[in-house]
Amino acid sequence: MTSSNRNESAIVVGAGIVGIACAHYLRTAGLEVTVIDRGTVAGACSHGNCGYICPSHIPPLTEPGAVRIALKSLFNPRSPFRVKPSLSPALWNWMWQFARRCNHRQVLTAGRNLQSILDASMQEYHRLIPEQSLDCEWKEDGLLYVFRTQQGLSAFAETDRMLSEHFGVAATRIAGNELPALDKGLREGLAGAFHYPGDTSVRPDLLNREWAARLRDEGVRFLEGCELEAIRKSEDRITGLATSQGDLEADSYIFAMGAWSTRWSEQLQCRIPIQPGKGYSVTMERPENAPRYPMLFPEHKVGVSPFEQGLRLGSMMEFAGYDTSIPEQRIQQLRDSARPYLIAAVDGEARETWYGWRPMTWDSLPVIGRTPALENAWLATGHNMLGLSLAPSTGRMIAEMVTGETTHIDASAFSPTRFK
Repeated sequence: MTSSNRNESAIVVGAGIVGIACAHYLRTAGLEVTVIDRGTVAGACSHGNCGYICPSHIPPLTEPGAVRIALKSLFNPRSPFRVKPSLSPALWNWMWQFARRCNHRQVLTAGRNLQSILDASMQEYHRLIPEQSLDCEWKEDGLLYVFRTQQGLSAFAETDRMLSEHFGVAATRIAGNELPALDKGLREGLAGAFHYPGDTSVRPDLLNREWAARLRDEGVRFLEGCELEAIRKSEDRITGLATSQGDLEADSYIFAMGAWSTRWSEQLQCRIPIQPGKGYSVTMERPENAPRYPMLFPEHKVGVSPFEQGLRLGSMMEFAGYDTSIPEQRIQQLRDSARPYLIAAVDGEARETWYGWRPMTWDSLPVIGRTPALENAWLATGHNMLGLSLAPSTGRMIAEMVTGETTHIDASAFSPTRFK
């Protein structure tokens, strides 16, 4: 996307990685951009995640068997994938819609749409990181899926086969006795692993900080602690925003509010059926014998991110509403789940414990596009567990839509109108 001489302005509501990406591409297109956030820049779900940018994450959450796991979790508070008992009609409608899509056909359909935006975002990252000189621990070591049992390894082999046959994403299968030589941080006696070399990783807080700093240098204005209070409208257009720091006006408005988006459905006159999927992480000092590769342990639903100055364990998926607690047992569960795989001690003092609400849609696809009823309002939300992976292509599509260009990939599957 090339810059043009425009006198238009845009306000981005939400300063997570998706909001930052929207601001970047809008500014590149020549718009004057203001980004507001009720908290700090990238201080919520974009902050404490595992930092994976992963084209291998094509299969949507709506896989066969997901409903059975969700129902069992109602009675198991320690389940890594848990639905907390609730009387919320919105949650149970979401679950019903989700359950309807848990079939092989939906996996392939949603997967093809996810792959298009995953691949486009990866291309953008490969250009952005050097172009913007983003010092964020960018690593191209791939992502390692490690299994403790032969049963788990064999089950995942079916997923790997599907990725290869239907999406052309190939992994290298590694025998258990070869793992300690590949990564000295792994224990002996593991069943094996799959290595996806096309995946990359970053330290997300550094990426967010560096990217926002570049945007400030380019004239993008960030207003932290600026809470949206009301959306002012006239007929089919937004005329301004009432915020805790006063009224703001622009030509275009982009709402990148993550899991909070659904609370603005009525004012945006648009159905936004998103549920917060809560995740946790703990970051500690980098221990001796820390692993080299970023890795996932699918049998225990835990991710491991070895940073230059730390080690992060992250995972879980809780549908528990907007719960702000960080239960100690969940943090301990992360440590206990990683212990059987790693030589490194995982009980080091926590430098940071964190939770974030992932914006989950019932079809596993993001929501990107103009709202049906308002001509100058766009949504950039609902990225599920892939906000970091999908942010650049999302931002580029938003800028293309706002400026009237043809989007670089087909955006129809992501349109807000699909929820009518």
